[in-house]
Amino acid sequence: MGAPEEDYNFVFKVVLIGESGVGKTNLLSRFTRNEFSHDSRTTIGVEFSTRTVLVGDAMVKAQIWDTAGLERYRAITSAYYRGAVGALVVFDITKHQTYDEVERWLKELYDHAEATIIVMLVGNKTDLTQAREVPTEEAKMFAENNGLLFVETSALDSTNVEQAFETVLWEIFNKVQKQKQKSAPDDAVTLSPESTASTAQSHAPAQRSCCLSL
Repeated sequence: MGAPEEDYNFVFKVVLIGESGVGKTNLLSRFTRNEFSHDSRTTIGVEFSTRTVLVGDAMVKAQIWDTAGLERYRAITSAYYRGAVGALVVFDITKHQTYDEVERWLKELYDHAEATIIVMLVGNKTDLTQAREVPTEEAKMFAENNGLLFVETSALDSTNVEQAFETVLWEIFNKVQKQKQKSAPDDAVTLSPESTASTAQSHAPAQRSCCLSL
């Protein structure tokens, strides 16, 4: 369920990465606005959208960042990854080449983001099942071997899109909560290696824990 944008306890930055044309922008628009565009033209530049969801007993503002075509030029900078506590590495199940590039994307992610970031491997375009080139079991095994979450989605018909983002948000939230229980009573919650990837700051006067550093 969505909620008023201003009413939230945490802000979690989540980045979308993967080859051009795999459906990252449509996953973003489906989750944040419940929209899908058949126009395949690529926008150039980094953009993000937000959606506030209930995770456990907290309102979480998910700030979802999209590379918007920059991946075609290898032009993504470390600033894109800075402060991210979650990542969706997206490939197109109908194009094995986009799956072959997942390892390179993971390397870039871990080069620039915290090693403890929550990462989900996402096989998109399950609506095109007849054209599938990447077997589900192959991708699932790769995810398991690399400590990644895994799901297959269709931004076109909405299959598992909510599940993908909300699972990542739940994982981040659970690690933040565990770290808060362990940490000393001070304003900053620094997420440990067992925990997750960035820093959450608690704003006591407003009774809100915001925001994961961007």
